[in-house]
Amino acid sequence: MNLLGTLLRSSIGRKFFMAVTGLVLFGFVTGHLVGNLQIFLPPEKINAYGHMLESLGAALWLVRAFLLVCVVIHVWLAIQLTLENRAARPQGYGMQFVNRATLASRIMARTGFVVLAFIVFHIAHYTLRLGHPQWNEPTFTLISGIKVRDIHTMMVEGFSNGLVSAFYIIAVGVLSYHLSHGIVSMVQTFGLKNEKWTIGLQRFAVIYCWAYFLLNASIPLAVLGGIVKLHA
Repeated sequence: MNLLGTLLRSSIGRKFFMAVTGLVLFGFVTGHLVGNLQIFLPPEKINAYGHMLESLGAALWLVRAFLLVCVVIHVWLAIQLTLENRAARPQGYGMQFVNRATLASRIMARTGFVVLAFIVFHIAHYTLRLGHPQWNEPTFTLISGIKVRDIHTMMVEGFSNGLVSAFYIIAVGVLSYHLSHGIVSMVQTFGLKNEKWTIGLQRFAVIYCWAYFLLNASIPLAVLGGIVKLHA
């Protein structure tokens, strides 16, 4: 505990833990997207996937709790580092050096708060299913004969609301923008960034973030456009 406290009191330690939690969350959002893209397959696929996750029982809630703790720690460390950087910045620094930092890096804390608000809404909407008691009942029968929650219908009905879809698209856009700096910063914190492949890393971050945004946005747009519909 003393070592942990010492690390969290140092700027380098806070950056390291921020990078570690960022890596965990990066892995989660990537896996979450892959799972959600099954909405474009027959309903059996995503409903079986959802049932597999729910079958984990308490383990699933432990994973969710762990991810939520990572989010809270990540945001808290971001606030601490932002305040620390502002306190250490001399007068006139902004005018002289502001162009050296990307816009994404300068607004990381603010984009983080938007992402946090989206996570809270997303959990309330699809995990806790607040306001949608009908989603709590298992109404879809898999080929195996097991009756499970109809994730496909939940997503279609949820994204049929234009405001929900708009908020989702904006939020994943902000998250993608947040990641565009976060990926590079995370690699740099781990000491893996060097001059030989900095440009390649930056290109990967841009390509990944654009792909992440467009693939996520395609889901509500497909629902609103009638490409993905309620199954019979």
